[in-house]
Amino acid sequence: MDAIRQLREKSGAGVLDCKQALDESKGDVNLAQEILRKKGLAKLEKRVGKQALEGLVDAYIHPGGKVGVMAEVNCETDFVARTPEFKQLVRDLCLQVAAMCPRYRKREDVPEAVVEKEKEIYRAEAKSSGKPDKIIDKIAQGKLEKFYSEVCLWDQRFIRDDSVSFGEYFQSTSVRLGENVQLRKFLRYQLGEESS
Repeated sequence: MDAIRQLREKSGAGVLDCKQALDESKGDVNLAQEILRKKGLAKLEKRVGKQALEGLVDAYIHPGGKVGVMAEVNCETDFVARTPEFKQLVRDLCLQVAAMCPRYRKREDVPEAVVEKEKEIYRAEAKSSGKPDKIIDKIAQGKLEKFYSEVCLWDQRFIRDDSVSFGEYFQSTSVRLGENVQLRKFLRYQLGEESS
């Protein structure tokens, strides 16, 4: 019972699911948590086609009034939209955007022209620093990964728990809520910054 309680606290899953996962993992709580996560992601995959027309629009103004964020996060039902966990997800999203200033949601959203321009800059930097031609592309790819982790919300480390990316946090919360949860859009305003 102790292991079930511990697993429930970590995963947010139901008692029966926790018991089955612990049986499957032969009592290993960490492995059971991974099993629950995989099952949750599989369930979530089935829900991807479901319409997510409910949700929240939230705003955050940083103390001092120099940075503001608005975000729209959608889910399938108004019941889930009213839960404290969903509201916390939206609030965490606004805080993440305010603090980390992402320009894109996911790496797939970065225009190809921007990616090519970044690679070109990284290759030129590596070449001018005397790196051998055979490793220039690897260096450029490594720097591109760092670029993604800075400008893509999903790749950024979560400000409340840097052991996970924001995308992992968002997805695990969606799994716990049991619905198709989507970030529709976000806007970040900074005093004196020109809009793009």
